[in-house]
Amino acid sequence: MGIVVLTMKASVIEMFLAVPQISCDVRAGKITNVEFIVKCPPGCQDPRYHVYGTDVYASYSSVCGAAVHSGVLDNSGGKILVRKVAGQSGYKGSYSNGVWSLSLPRWRESFVVSEGKPQKGVTYPSSLTYSSSKSPAAKAGETAKADQSPSVPGTAAQPVSVTQVPGTTAIEATHTTLPKPFPSAGSTTSSLQPQPVGQRSKDLGEPTLWKPESVLLDAGFVPKEELSTQSLEPASQGDPSCKVDLSFLIDGSSSIGKRRFQIQKQFLTDVAQTLDVGPAGPLMGVVQYGDNPATQFNLKTHMNSQDVKAAIEKISQRGGLSNAGRAISFVTKNFFSKFNGNRGGAPNVAVVMVDGWPTDKVEEASRFARESGINIFFITIEGASENEKQYVLEPNFANKAVCRTNGFYSLTVQNWFSLHKTVQPLVKRVCDTDRLACSKTCLNSADIGFVIDGSSSVGTSNFRTVLQFVANISREFEISDTDTRIGAIQYTYEQRLEFGFDEYSTKSDVLNAIKRVGYWSGGTSTGAAINYALELLFKKSKPNKRKLMILITDGRSYDDIRIPAMLAHHKGVITYAIGVAWAAQDELDVIATHPARDHAFFVDEFDNLYKVVPKVIQNICTEFNSQPRN
Repeated sequence: MGIVVLTMKASVIEMFLAVPQISCDVRAGKITNVEFIVKCPPGCQDPRYHVYGTDVYASYSSVCGAAVHSGVLDNSGGKILVRKVAGQSGYKGSYSNGVWSLSLPRWRESFVVSEGKPQKGVTYPSSLTYSSSKSPAAKAGETAKADQSPSVPGTAAQPVSVTQVPGTTAIEATHTTLPKPFPSAGSTTSSLQPQPVGQRSKDLGEPTLWKPESVLLDAGFVPKEELSTQSLEPASQGDPSCKVDLSFLIDGSSSIGKRRFQIQKQFLTDVAQTLDVGPAGPLMGVVQYGDNPATQFNLKTHMNSQDVKAAIEKISQRGGLSNAGRAISFVTKNFFSKFNGNRGGAPNVAVVMVDGWPTDKVEEASRFARESGINIFFITIEGASENEKQYVLEPNFANKAVCRTNGFYSLTVQNWFSLHKTVQPLVKRVCDTDRLACSKTCLNSADIGFVIDGSSSVGTSNFRTVLQFVANISREFEISDTDTRIGAIQYTYEQRLEFGFDEYSTKSDVLNAIKRVGYWSGGTSTGAAINYALELLFKKSKPNKRKLMILITDGRSYDDIRIPAMLAHHKGVITYAIGVAWAAQDELDVIATHPARDHAFFVDEFDNLYKVVPKVIQNICTEFNSQPRN
């Protein structure tokens, strides 16, 4: 009998520990339970599941999305403890654990999440109660049940069951079985979904006010005529057709004066409004420069146009000179980083605004920015007159700064009072991502050095096949003096520089140079060839370029390859080893950058080299996209 009693107790405990499972799109406000444990599925890091706030989240948020943002869960899902708390006057968005949360001015109910461990003395519901009969469980053909757990002293209050009268609307279905209390003096009735100022609520699917002591008594239907016109809609996700990371470098020099500085701020405000800022669209930050630059706010500070506009209004003028070159260097080194909100997959755009002309040089700083993948636009307001040009430190400074000198990246404004006319043309250009030629990608940001085996075992015919392989890979890249550059050496016992990185700046010139390479013939000293490539090719590589060595050989080396390979890896040269016919796999693995499976390839005959081309290109791009952009 004692054994039976113990078995019954175990089953009762197991029943009370049953954890409801919810989907990623379930918002906390749809659940009327005040404190509960739930199980989240995998995949809730997806941006479709909106989250509002940081640490304390508005109940309009996805429960599971908030758990991932807070770090309680990762994207694989799991159990979490959710506790409702009072509404906040504001919620600040942030980027954390792969999730962008949004800002929200206010919301009437909040929640916090923690690890899904039951607290001592608290009984948690084994099923959840939803504010509408169309709960996730109901959608699956089940009926959501009210929590039937026995009340325990000191625990959270039990939720109220929700009913829906046949024939009523979804809005009316939020009415509880308890009478709505009479509002106290000074209280205001809010709509149940945030709306833009001046608009009425469309969806009343959430409780109006969270009061733990009243068990959500104020969750009833609110007539349209009583809806507040001051409620706000969840922040826009932004314009997805204009997904750029945008930095404005504004002139705060003393010469600009207070009035023109205010016009400049109004221009920024108009741009922010036109852009429709949001995590799925453009993000915007501002750097002000005078003698020295300073970040006013970065890419992740504000997640909607309204917040950006409010931040712009608070900017005060710094004064000093107009050192635009120093500001461009600052932005290149500091602004477009992952820490500051750079998304990696979005083009980087810097818009430099100058009153008259800069007081320092911009050419060198701008070249470094372009080579870092930053698309520089220049807006010159009230440029130098003929009499003033003698004072300009760097003539033609705008063309020396911009991404391309085709007129697309330069805007000249005759006077400050005409600046507002530039808003639409500028927004149209920065959002035209197909024309942002300086964006750094896996195909336009490398110095690629080919190290080609010209030994006797290759033969004339096979050597031409190797050259075709080199051409096929080169053809995939965007080649110019500021994009990808190509160089090549050939080796036997000796080594020969066929052409360097700075010799050809167009794709057609590079392909013609490859065709002209003559077959040498001789032995196979691969180790010496690697050292030669490091000295003659990669020593002249630009600092912001990814250094890629692609070595093709058909046999075992006569000399040691281990030390030269280690030196290449130490110098940051990413090495791909392509072996043909009699090449030794163990040597290919040593030459190749780790992991060898991604950087070493072997084909049994020269005619199969073409099969390796897409694999090499894919791995180059996969590796690039997995690294920080700058």
